[in-house]
Amino acid sequence: MNTIHAVRAEILDFTADPATHGSAALRHYEDGMLVIEAGRVLNFGDAQALLPTLAPNTPVTHYKDHLIIPGMIDTHTHLPQTSMVAAHGGGQLLNWLNNCTFPTEMRFSDAQYADRIAGFFIEELLRNGTTTAMVFGSVHPTSVNAVFKHAMQRDMRIIAGKVMMDSHCPNDLQDSPEQAYNDSKALIEQWHNKGRLQYAVTPRFAPSCSVEQLNIAGELLAEYPSVYMQTHLSENTDECDWVKTLFPEAKDYLDVYQRANLLGRRSIFAHAIHVSDDELKRLSEHQSSIAHCPSSNLFIGSGLFNLKRCEQAKVQIGMASDIGAGTSFSLFQNYNEAYKIQQLQGETLSPFKGLYLNTLGGARALDLEGVIGNFNQGCEADFVVLNKSASPLLKLRLEDSNEIEDTLFALMMLGDDRCVSRTYIMGEIAYSDNDDNDNDG
Repeated sequence: MNTIHAVRAEILDFTADPATHGSAALRHYEDGMLVIEAGRVLNFGDAQALLPTLAPNTPVTHYKDHLIIPGMIDTHTHLPQTSMVAAHGGGQLLNWLNNCTFPTEMRFSDAQYADRIAGFFIEELLRNGTTTAMVFGSVHPTSVNAVFKHAMQRDMRIIAGKVMMDSHCPNDLQDSPEQAYNDSKALIEQWHNKGRLQYAVTPRFAPSCSVEQLNIAGELLAEYPSVYMQTHLSENTDECDWVKTLFPEAKDYLDVYQRANLLGRRSIFAHAIHVSDDELKRLSEHQSSIAHCPSSNLFIGSGLFNLKRCEQAKVQIGMASDIGAGTSFSLFQNYNEAYKIQQLQGETLSPFKGLYLNTLGGARALDLEGVIGNFNQGCEADFVVLNKSASPLLKLRLEDSNEIEDTLFALMMLGDDRCVSRTYIMGEIAYSDNDDNDNDG
């Protein structure tokens, strides 16, 4: 059976960071083709050049007037907070956790509820063109089992973990270091590297973890060196001050994690708004990454992320929705917010850099370059077909747009889930908006 098929449209991806490599980082074909074999990229380039290389009767799906990009990568989001997006009255981070987050997360002790929300969560990712996500569960193993189950049904690449916390949270959401170790170990052995699923050891953040709990997280990383680690870092000034009082022996917030051996190539720290230059230097030295959460940072009022300073420190950055403090699953909408955050600091964020952060930058942050993030031969064929006429305003805006940079900027500023015509996972359609703007031939 011939497993080769192709899609044809305008196509765009990146081979490097456009902030350092400029236009050389970009591959753009106005009439492009992606050739797929057994769920992976076999070839990619100009359609007119590739058409003669296809065997007779190779299926070709032509998405006219559409743009294909790699599947987008969300480097930090919370499954249990899906139903509380846009919850009002939480204030800034610490009050918001107590008033909104913790009560919602308690519901995940119910396996049926966890399963229902996990199914919705996975569908929402796909509907927004997100094909890979790094996901916080709740303290309950049921949350991780549910999200992995639904991701496996869709053959998605999902990294997730059970939250570990034994301090400064409701009793119903606490585990002990021993329980955190046993639960996490069981989940790792059940799910890690099963299909496209991978596990992340997940201490929530320093204030909710005792030293013993953090050390247990470090022990898990040593025992299972291929798993990930995800947590929060320097999101809010009150949080940072609290960490100083809770861990007086640590020289700074990052040192709390460093003492527990939690820094490494597969360690991703969400936010990192209020980090020092020395903390950035140590993140870079350990090849750890930062998940930039623009929508969440604005909604919670946490501060303005200094992207340029992180770039200068050579720290890998990926974009993140941070549902549910973040208010949109759409990474286009998160670029919209990220652009404004840089504007407020007298900097700019080009659409090329923004899409890089959403795709190849996310893959690099998650140590998955060469697996996902662009259309290099052998990469998993996760990609998104975008409708450039998804709304009347967007259609009008793009009538006279002749440059890909301008087109992309308009899509990322005005676009959302309505722009996603198809989401492909491993070369197969996983989401469709049921429009009729494509044909075979």
